[in-house]
Formats: sequence, structure tokens, C-alpha cells
Amino acid sequence: MSLSLQMDSDRQVLIVRLAGELDHHHAEKVRASIEAELEKGEFRHLVLNLARLEFMDSSGLGVILGRYKKVSQLGGKMILCSIQPPVYRLMEMSGLFKILPTYENEKHAISACGVAS
Repeated sequence: MSLSLQMDSDRQVLIVRLAGELDHHHAEKVRASIEAELEKGEFRHLVLNLARLEFMDSSGLGVILGRYKKVSQLGGKMILCSIQPPVYRLMEMSGLFKILPTYENEKHAISACGVAS
């Protein structure tokens, strides 16, 4: 299966929607795409919407952790939302939820970034 990556924005929040499988075949593309947007300097916060992400391996965890470090260095927040059960289980086992907040949907995740509407 492939991976679809869609990016959008809402004020200073970069919204990334992933669909399909985030594995070692696609991790570099996701990392590079998000980095390119963050380097523009327009965004402080990052929301990853995983509503349509069906599978993720340790490469995907690495991409997420790396973007978390980058966003933290920018003084922003990174938030996950709409996580599917198989991906949720991997994240839970990895301890990712100890550092990254999760929200039920994209609207709540964007709101949690603290940007004014």
C-alpha cells in the first residue's frame, strides 16, 4: 500500500493528514515534506491527523519524534489527532503519549495549539 500526504494550514498551525501506510518506504518523504514547510518559518505548531493512517512501523515513530523535537525547538506544540486503533497501539507501547498530546479530532487539536481564531 502507498502513503498519501496532504498539508494544510490554519493560522500558525501546519496540519498534516496522512493516509495509508507510514513505513520505511515512505518515512523519508514525510520527514522531508514536513521539514520543508517548517523551514519556511510560517508555522509554529504541527498537528498530525492520522484518521486515515492504517499502519505505521518504527520508521514512522522516528519521523514523528524528529518533528516533535523540531517543533519544540521552534517554541511550538505538536499534537496528534484521530489515531486509528492499530497505530494507537504501537504509539502506546512506544511511550509516545508521554510526550505528545492526542485529541479526538482535528478541530480540537488545532484549538489546543492556542492560536486565536
